[in-house]
Order: sequence, then C-alpha cells, then structure tokens
Amino acid sequence: MFSVFKRIIDFSLALTILIVLGIVLLILSFLIKMESPGPIFFKQRRIGKGKKEFNILKFRTMKTDAPSDMPTHLLEKPDSYITKIGKFLRKTSLDELPQVFNILKGEMSMIGPRPALWNQNDLIAERDKYKANDVLPGLTGLAQISGRDELPIEVKAKIDGEYVKNKSPLLDFKIFYMTVFSVLRSDGVKEGKRG
Repeated sequence: MFSVFKRIIDFSLALTILIVLGIVLLILSFLIKMESPGPIFFKQRRIGKGKKEFNILKFRTMKTDAPSDMPTHLLEKPDSYITKIGKFLRKTSLDELPQVFNILKGEMSMIGPRPALWNQNDLIAERDKYKANDVLPGLTGLAQISGRDELPIEVKAKIDGEYVKNKSPLLDFKIFYMTVFSVLRSDGVKEGKRG
C-alpha cells in the first residue's frame, strides 16, 4: 500500500516541479549551452531498483572532456573540469532538477537511497547487506541529510538500510523537509579528493 501511495506522491510532485519550474529549466539550459559547447543534459549509468541499470539525467556541470564514470569528489582537480554555471548548479543542487523526468518514468523516487554509479561495486555490495538495492533510488535520501559525500561507504550503506527498514510517509516528509535546509547550507558537498 505504501509503495502505491509513494508512487502517486512521486508522480504528482515531479509533475508539479516540472510545471512550476519549467521556465527555470529553460533558463538554466540556455546558460549551460552559452558557456560551454556540448549537450545540456548529462546522462550517466546508475543502479536502480533490483540493481537494474538506468540513465540518470542531470544538467551538465562539467566540460565534455571530464571523466564520466568517476564520482566528482574522487577527481584530482575537479575545478579544472567544472564550468562556472556548473559550480552554481552544484552548490545549489539545481543540477539534479532534470531527475524529475527519471521520477516521472518510474526509475526513481523523490526519497530513497541515491543511485550508485554502475561501477561503484563496493557501495552496491554494501547496500545488498541492507536490502537498499531493493527499493527505488531517490532524488534525495537519509544519507544525503546525514553527510552526503563525507560519509564512508559502509556508513552510507548502513544509513540507506535504516531508511529501507523504517520507510514511511512521515520519514519521507522529514527527509524532504531536512533536504531543503541541507541544500541551502551546502552540507556535505565535496569536490575533489581529501587533502
């Protein structure tokens, strides 16, 4: 019953965001195209429910010669790849907005574990221990309000497992609410390797 309710909420919220922020999406698309040659959107292979692969959509924030299958926080010199508009998009998390299309298609949910890269085998294996690969990945999740990039893989997977074990409409609302404040403070966002 919860999964049906969650899907209805997901679809309704994604559609509302698309309608309300449609003009913002168009403006950001124009700015991306003006600054850097290449596509507006960035597609990346991610792991979805049941470990089925799908292409996540983001606004492109990096130059076209940037490594495509490496988390940005592991890059040696991320600033050399990130565009000016890209820095703004990443800081505000607006680069994630196109994922409303993934949500509308049923590949993602508003709330759930963030989808792992197809080659993040260590994270995928850890999530298997907690059945965190058995639910739809989310635009935001419990780990995102608990540290994001700063969390070790084992801790991140365990937190994802806590979400799966305790998922409810109330928990989803709490995560959504806390995500707004986390994004405003840019909590846990890390670019480049730790020094």
